[in-house]
Amino acid sequence: MSVLTTAKYWLPTYLRQKPLSLPTGIKDVMIAVCDHFEPMHHADKTEAMNRMGRWKTEFPKNIKPFHDHDGVAPRHTCFYPVEQYDKDLLQEVEELVARSGAEVEVHLHHENDTPRKFSDKIKKGMDQLQEHGFLPLDGKGDPRFGFVHGDWALDNSHPLGSHCGVNNEITLLRELGCYADFTMPSAPDATQTRTINRIYYASDQRRPKSHDQGVEARVLTTDPLAADDVDPRFGDLLMVQGPLGLNWKWRKNGIFPRLENADLTRINPPTAQRMDLWKHLHIHVTGRPEWVFIKLHTHGAPPPNNDIFLGDTYRRFHEHLTTHYTPEQGWRLHYVSAREMVNIVHAAEDGHRGNAGLYRDYRYKLPGNAA
Repeated sequence: MSVLTTAKYWLPTYLRQKPLSLPTGIKDVMIAVCDHFEPMHHADKTEAMNRMGRWKTEFPKNIKPFHDHDGVAPRHTCFYPVEQYDKDLLQEVEELVARSGAEVEVHLHHENDTPRKFSDKIKKGMDQLQEHGFLPLDGKGDPRFGFVHGDWALDNSHPLGSHCGVNNEITLLRELGCYADFTMPSAPDATQTRTINRIYYASDQRRPKSHDQGVEARVLTTDPLAADDVDPRFGDLLMVQGPLGLNWKWRKNGIFPRLENADLTRINPPTAQRMDLWKHLHIHVTGRPEWVFIKLHTHGAPPPNNDIFLGDTYRRFHEHLTTHYTPEQGWRLHYVSAREMVNIVHAAEDGHRGNAGLYRDYRYKLPGNAA
């Protein structure tokens, strides 16, 4: 489908929304790169291993010069397709994680599935990822995971019913231990939701695309004047969206604005100009506008997109960030994983303020730090 054909799902919302102005004073910006990390995409195992060899060698070197306000290097979250499990490849991912501080979460492509089959696939994938030391733990020591749906079709959201088949996927994900979904935005794909540029809770309606709408995450309060507010935790699953809008400074044929969907590709890499637009769209927890959440996505394992992260393009982007997003210029920069981003969201809901980087492990922790 074309951009114009699918714009009906999100463009009316975009035109109605007026991003809240950024507050004065120090602001915190959280940047998470959520990679649909598929080394076997259009490749045999030999090529996939070669791709991983390059990633584990070149990516750590490429990010080493850069650090955020907390002294943390650029984060990368690999949402690994569990239906493509290969022990040798995951051992390579282990090395990437050890050398770069990357984290691993769950990605799944599936078609014409049933709730039972879907659950079995997620459980098996979780067990396999845990064997490699991946996936965070909650306060009880139980495994949790972030999720990205293959082909964008979360909750059977494709109009043709493709790439899923499960109408109660939101509920199943929660029951299986999913702490948040990171699939959106998917535009120009027809799976795109009407809700855009939001962090919110979706409630399962037992029909396709239950996450089309939801209740926004917000700072909780005991103020009697707010007693009738809906608790933002009323919902089945937290949805963390990346920025979606129109880029008027990069036009097609010099006339039409291009789509900005937070996707990092070879032809649309991260730039200072895109960063300005991402922060302008101002995704935040309601009541905490000084904490800005920028969730980006990519398919970074195979070429040509891997060149973004393993070469000069990525270095130039982080040179810009570490130079222009400093306390002197009104910003605290935080490179975060998907897990850390959600922890900071929950800290905001619980009323915390100030340096957001203090809350990276607020609720869900990596296995070695879960004690």
